[in-house]
This record gives sequence, structure tokens and C-alpha cells, in this order.
Amino acid sequence: MSLILDEDHDEAAPVAFPYFGNREHDHFEGTDHDSVLVRSVPARTVMLTDGDTLVATVFDLFVANYGLDRGLRDGNSAKSYDDNLPYTPAWAEQITGVPRDQIIAVAREFASNAEKTKGRSMVILGAGLNHWYHMDMNYRGIINMLVMCGCVGKSGGGWSHYVGQEKLRPQTGWLPLAFGLDWNRPPRQMNSTSFFYAHTDQWRYETLEVDEILSPTAPDGPWDGTLIDYNIRAERMGWLPSAPQLKANPLEIAAAAVRAKKDPKDYVVEQLKSGKLQMSCEDPDDEANWPRNLFVWRSNLLGSSGKGHEYFLKHLLGTSHGVMGKDLGEEGRVRTTEAKWHDRAPEGKLDLLVTIDFRMSTTCVYSDIVLPTATWYEKNDLNTSDMHPFIHPLTSAADPAWDARSDWDIFKGLAKKFSEVSPEVLGVEKDVVLVPILHDTPGELAQPKDVKDWKTGEVEPVPGKTMPMVAVVERDYPNLYKRFTALGPLMDALGNGGKGISWNTEHEVELLGRLNGVVTEEGATKGRPRIETDIDATEVILTLAPETNGEVAVKAWEALTKATGREHAHLALPKEDEKIRFRDVVAQPRKIISSPTWSGIESEKVCYNAGYTNVHELIPWRTLTGRQQLYQDHLWMRAFGEGFCVYRPPIDTKSINPVIEAKSNGRPQVVLNFITPHQKWGIHSTYSDNLMMLTLNRGGPVVWISETDAAKAELVDNDWVEVFNSNGAISA
Repeated sequence: MSLILDEDHDEAAPVAFPYFGNREHDHFEGTDHDSVLVRSVPARTVMLTDGDTLVATVFDLFVANYGLDRGLRDGNSAKSYDDNLPYTPAWAEQITGVPRDQIIAVAREFASNAEKTKGRSMVILGAGLNHWYHMDMNYRGIINMLVMCGCVGKSGGGWSHYVGQEKLRPQTGWLPLAFGLDWNRPPRQMNSTSFFYAHTDQWRYETLEVDEILSPTAPDGPWDGTLIDYNIRAERMGWLPSAPQLKANPLEIAAAAVRAKKDPKDYVVEQLKSGKLQMSCEDPDDEANWPRNLFVWRSNLLGSSGKGHEYFLKHLLGTSHGVMGKDLGEEGRVRTTEAKWHDRAPEGKLDLLVTIDFRMSTTCVYSDIVLPTATWYEKNDLNTSDMHPFIHPLTSAADPAWDARSDWDIFKGLAKKFSEVSPEVLGVEKDVVLVPILHDTPGELAQPKDVKDWKTGEVEPVPGKTMPMVAVVERDYPNLYKRFTALGPLMDALGNGGKGISWNTEHEVELLGRLNGVVTEEGATKGRPRIETDIDATEVILTLAPETNGEVAVKAWEALTKATGREHAHLALPKEDEKIRFRDVVAQPRKIISSPTWSGIESEKVCYNAGYTNVHELIPWRTLTGRQQLYQDHLWMRAFGEGFCVYRPPIDTKSINPVIEAKSNGRPQVVLNFITPHQKWGIHSTYSDNLMMLTLNRGGPVVWISETDAAKAELVDNDWVEVFNSNGAISA
């Protein structure tokens, strides 16, 4: 772990670590330390085939990064907590304003308690940390502290993480139902951050330049362009998914490959390499690459969950908006190297916006079609969370009002109508799907030591290694409704699984046939288990998930045993005969069963805590090394100075100066940070426009500022204010 002892190392090697806390910022404190901190690390000489080289352990580099003095006569490492050197308490006081003695007291008490209780010190954190640009560094800082204090995976200790989103406990039962994996694999999926950043054209207004976040120790490389260019490279090399994927109809590519007498995979590689086929991400503003139809299911995308509301309105919907900033073209700062620039950005990419919701949310107001759905007491459904270990039911106490339907019936109706009209243009089609390199697969080691881009000719495009995998999926559009309402044959043929392991589900398919009945009508689904009603759908989830079916849980743990070589099934054997049914949870909420999908266990003796099975069952961590990984040895991570955890000050979004003078009306203005905690007069992010809530509050939107800031702006309670930057404005 360490080479610090004299007999273990040959020399104290100087190693350069990046420091970002000296970068100028109008609104945050910094220090005047050098951008490169050279610190001493104990190293040993090792003979390799191409000569001698110095090696060091991650731990020794890790503590050197923190500036810990280890007797190596290192001028950049602190001898005292009062030394003003990164990352001492004295340094932290200068950055944060928190007195150093308080920092020391909290740190000592946390570590002392962890030592005395064998790891029962815990950090509970919420969404506040998430809202900062470099929140991943803040997270890693907390995780590092927990690792060093031996708290991870200990009951009563570790990491308790809550940021508002609920976790789907029986996820391996839900996935086949949600994504049709019982009929077709692999699915086509997308990460929403990349999708909306590209298609709301926020990349065209990006004020953060790469060199502002690039490390002073970055190795030589193409560290130019803008942030969208890195997203494009990542999609092209298979690190991220894409949507749309290719600048061609994917239903026509397989047919073209047949005409060329080539395997579709080889055909796609050849066409991409020649440039005859392009990836859509390289030109998001080309009309051929626009998203056309967007279905929003119970998400207030345009009211709270979408980041960059005004850009959604301007570019995705093409409606009135409040964007006040100019794009890079208008400012003469176009510098993209990968994304094709169009002088005029499109406004209104979508042809159709459909929202399914039970209230007239902001997204509903902007939608072309609103499909009213049933509320909690008007439908049968499941409710789960990572905040407690129970499966809760939603049950229908009354029929949905007026023309509202349950979510299940709405989707079923859409599938039925689509099946009726599809034969006009679509039959049984071959769909070419690009699949990103996935976690928990050998593909994670596709480019283990370097990053080479096939587009630049550095390497050949090899699916699953230097580019996305290429799959051909058969789509039977006329039978979509029949497939939607029946469990498909892939559950018999391929089984189910998650997180790198899989197991047989033939017995569960047979059980669902007896439980839900089988399709008796002639056609593509005859003899398959029915999924006709919402309760049928819940039974599919409950039967296939190890968290709600003890027999499946044992099979899942046994599958993991094959990978680890250790016996794990004892965690579920006591509940092997337990099969939780929907009517069981209606009668009484049921506690879930321990499953390898999660790193905690359900026990009367141990509270759920993340990482428990890794520590106590010796299950490898889901990292490339199988260990708690403190160093990210990836070219891009090193280039941006994040191989180790470092302090990254808030970025300057440059969203104030372009508009502050333009909005001046002679009244004082004050520059503040805008944070969005949970409101007091709403239910989570909804119902703030409910008459009762408005009556309890002040009848409309409010903002809170401190008395000190209010005095600077000559404001008193109940004054109307405008809060604005170049991204938009609100009155409250």
C-alpha cells in the first residue's frame, strides 16, 4: 500500500499536482499558490523490458496530493495545520470562511468516533452539493474521507445519499417490461444531459472555455474546441449513447447492407470510415438530426426538471422565450472543432410534444397533446424507494375522473392504435442500433491505457472497442400491441440479469403463465403469459425481480458466486420460498429480499448501507480494479486534473456581465447565487399553483434573500423584484 519506509523506496521522486484554487473569480475567494504543486513521493525503481522506470503506490500519491508531510523534506507539504498550504485547515479557512479550529474539531471527532465504533461515522448529504459544476470533486472528497476512516460498508456509517430521485428497488424485474427486453435486445437508450444540451442548443451559448478547466499538468493532446466537442468524441468512441444515432434512417441501413452483400456491422463501419455515413451528434442542428417526437411521462420537464428552460422553449419548441444572451456566432467566438456550426440556429425542432400527467403542469401547458392520467388512488401500481426497504402498492379506490386513464391503459392504447396504422408504412423491419460500451462488461477495458479516435485515423473503427457496438434488432410493428400485452420468448431463451450477471428465468415465465393466464388468440403471442392489466404488469415485475422473488434472489446470488468464487446465496436462502404478489403488498407492505443488484442487504440485524456486501462478502467493487478506487488513470481525467480528488472552485458562467448593464433602471442591483431548495408551499416541485398553497403563501412566486443583501439592494419584505441573468428572468 505504501513505500514510505526507507527500505521500501529508492528515492523521493518529485511529482507535479495541479492546483486550481488560484484562478480568479469575481465572487469566490481564492489563494495565490502556484498552479503546479511539486511534492515528494516515495518511489521504487523497477526494471521493465524497455528499461528502468520509477513506480509509486496510489496511496503514496494520494496522500502527497493532499499535502501530507511524511518526512521527505517536501517544501509544498504542511508541517502544521496552521500552514497556509493546500489542503490544510488554515487554507480551508481562507477559502470557506469557516474557522480552522472548527474544521479541526469536526474532523477529529468524526475520525475518533469512526475509530472507536469501527466505522460508524456517517455523512448524510442532499441536493445542494449537486447543483455545483464540480460537484463530482466534492463527492469524491467526502468518499475519500469515509474510505480513510474505514466507514464504507459499515452499519451506521458510510454514505447516506439523497438528492430527490427515488430508486427503483425491483429494477431487474422492471427493465424487461419497461424496455421490451422480453422481445428485443439490446434497447436504444440515451442519457438526458447530453441529449438536451445538444438539442436545446445550449452548446451554442457555452461561455465556459476548455482552458478554464484544463489542468496545468495536462499532457499533450487536442485540448481545444468547446465542451460539445468532447461529448461528440465520447459518443463517437462509444463512451456515451447517442440520440438520434446516425444521419440516416436506421431501418434502411440493414437493407442497404443486404444490397451491398455485407454484414450490417461491417457495412456501418465501412460507411462511417468513408464519411458516407455520419453520426448525428456531429451536426445536431441539421434538420435530418432533429428529434421530432417527444413523449413526456409524468415529468415536469419544462417546469422544473429540465435545465435551461428558456433554451427548451426557443430551440426545441420554437415558442416565446426569455433568452437574453447571444450565441457564440453572434459574439464572433465560434470555436467548435467537432460540431458543425450553422449561422442560424433552428427554432422549433419538435413536430409533436405529448405529455402524460394528472395535473396541468408547465409541460402540459406547452404540449400539443395532453393525455390525462389517473392519480394515486385511481390506479393499481407499485411504489418503491431506496429510502426504506418496503414495496408499497397504489390501489384503485375510485375510477379515474372523466376521460383520464391509468398510465398502463394509456400506453396500451397507444400501442394498439400504432399497430393498427403501422402496416400502411411499416412491417417487420431490421433496425440498426448503436450500443455504447457498457459498465460491468469487458468493454470497459476497450481502451485501457490511452484514448485514440478512429475519426482522426489514430486507430481503426472497431465496434465495442474504439466505437459503439453495432446490433441489428428486428421490429415487428404490426404486432406491437400483441407484444406489449404478452411476455416475450427472450425471457425463456436468454433469461434476465443486471450489473454483469445473468440467470435463468424459465420457471418464472411458467409461473407468470399460471398467474396471469396465457394468450389463447392465434398470432405472434399465442401461448405466452398475458400482460393485459396493470396488475398483470406489476406481477411481471414482482416475479422477475430478485428483490421480490426469493427463488430468483438465490439464483442471482449463485450467478454472482460464479464470478467471485465465493458462496453468497446464504444471504437469500432463508427467503427462497417467498414470492411477493401484488395482493400481498395490498394487504400489507412487504420488506424486500437481499439481492446482488444492491450493495446493501436487508436484515433484522444490519441496517441497509451502501458497500456492505463488498466489505463483508468480499465482493469486488464495481470499478476497473475491483477495489475502492481513489485514482482515475484515464487520459481525459488526468488532462482535466481529476485523476485524484482536488479542489475545484466554482466556474464563472459569465451570465451576469452581458446583461447587468442592459437591465439597469437606476435602482441598486446585487449579484447573488441562485439556489433552489425544496419549497414550503408545494409538494416537491408541483402544486405550488394550487389555490390552497397560494393562500398559505403570498399568492405567487417568492424569493428569499438575506437581510444584508436586501439592504444593499434597498429592498424590504414584500417588494417585487426581478431575478435575472443572460439565461432568463423571473419576477417574484
